[in-house]
Amino acid sequence: MKNSNPRGCCFFSCRTILASFFSRPMPDTATALNFFTAALLLALAPGPDIIFVLTISAAEGRRSGLAVTAGLLAGVLVHTLAVALGLAAVFATSPTAFTILRAAGAAYLLYLAWGAWRAGALLETGDSNAPKAAPWPRLMLRGLLMNLTNPKVVLFFLALLPQFVRPGRGPVAAQIVFLGLEFALAAGIVFSAVACAAAALHERLAGSARVQRALNRAAALVFVALATSLLLTD
Repeated sequence: MKNSNPRGCCFFSCRTILASFFSRPMPDTATALNFFTAALLLALAPGPDIIFVLTISAAEGRRSGLAVTAGLLAGVLVHTLAVALGLAAVFATSPTAFTILRAAGAAYLLYLAWGAWRAGALLETGDSNAPKAAPWPRLMLRGLLMNLTNPKVVLFFLALLPQFVRPGRGPVAAQIVFLGLEFALAAGIVFSAVACAAAALHERLAGSARVQRALNRAAALVFVALATSLLLTD
């Protein structure tokens, strides 16, 4: 009798992926290096994630930029597991799920835009109740939600990762997880560098309430632009 329990099947798939790391070789060195180089170039390309890190770091400082980077990388790992377990393929065939997730992502970006706009206003009035820097877990969650609510990310991974899978080098799912970890490492290097560079601007201008307000307003406009792009771009 076949096992029709989806939880049991998912658990079996996860156990198989983990076990395969210790039983079979991973992608060869040339493939791993080629993929890492491609991942670095892709991470450097202008896109929602790197713009998000740049904007947050310039407006709120290095701590916030590195925290949202950690959240974005966590999202990369979730998308990788979705591809490895076959969930991404199911999602890609459901236009309704794609539309719902895209709308959720745009709504979240608009929520961030409103928060950034209000933060600028509070700073200008010198309100003693103005919000302080958000705690690290909240900032990480901001980056995670930014990544997970963008359906284009999972479709991108679904198209990219299988291209670097090599027959005979281990189970496909395990190779995909390995490649996802590589991508997260490359993106982490790029995003952390961007966060530190943009934070330097924040540190130089943080003493000016007028400039800080302008940065927050600019961040709000960037979030609105990202939300619009997410909704309108196929």
